[in-house]
Amino acid sequence: MMIAVPKKQAWQDHYAEGKGFRQVSAAEHALLAEHTPVPEGGGRALDVGCGAGELAVTLAGMGYTVDAVDYAEEALIRARSDHAEVSAVRWWCLDIERDPLSEVSGDEEPGFDLITLRLSIAFISSRTAVLRSLGAQLRPGGAIVVITPLAKTTSVERRNIALDEDELALVAEGFGEVSRFDAEGLAVL
Repeated sequence: MMIAVPKKQAWQDHYAEGKGFRQVSAAEHALLAEHTPVPEGGGRALDVGCGAGELAVTLAGMGYTVDAVDYAEEALIRARSDHAEVSAVRWWCLDIERDPLSEVSGDEEPGFDLITLRLSIAFISSRTAVLRSLGAQLRPGGAIVVITPLAKTTSVERRNIALDEDELALVAEGFGEVSRFDAEGLAVL
């Protein structure tokens, strides 16, 4: 299947024009709090495709130290500005499909307790490879959480932002235990 992925410049323009995405809902927050509790002593999270940083800040508020990555520098400029007071988030300009995560790790203990892809999985052209690579970065007991619109409830002209049931099955394939929840019309895996 051919996946139409917006070019990097389109994302730069999107954020430079002040656009964003839907806010993190109370339902999403509740699901994250219930199913991805912060490990005792603190946890480390990776927010992939962080955009303007709302989920990264939410995770920091839950007690995670967060590495937030996006390949659109304009998104990160906005995130740094909007959330300058949040010290538990580090912002990284990184293309998750091409750049190594090693620079994000630095001197810290390797791996993540939680990896999130909120409203970003539809824009990754090699989803299976990226998810396998990210899965290898999980610490024991860690989780990957994918939050995405569903094709069946998304208008045809916005279909590129959503996944259909077959695509969701491919995202879940190869992972041991996968639970699915609904958060106000978004699939949460």
